[in-house]
Amino acid sequence: MNTRVEPGQDWTVVLRRQATRIVAGQAEGGYTDAFEIICCDCGDRPDLDYAEVSPELQRIRGPYPIALGVTAYYQHLGQHHQRPAIPEPRRPAHGAG
Repeated sequence: MNTRVEPGQDWTVVLRRQATRIVAGQAEGGYTDAFEIICCDCGDRPDLDYAEVSPELQRIRGPYPIALGVTAYYQHLGQHHQRPAIPEPRRPAHGAG
């Protein structure tokens, strides 16, 4: 799974099968039964092995079994879609003027 949010935005989120290991940006040794989330907007890079990314990115990546991975993918994607609430306009206090 991968998705682009809106035209003109440059980040991508991908749910992919976890490679046994990545060497020089390529999967080596086959794949595991687990899936991982790669989020470029969070600073992750798909060419890095799990062990090469920060603990924070490892928590995002997973690994996940497929059903939990799909759920985690949509939850993570939703975090990027949340927009801050628009604050109410300030109203002048009574008597101000």
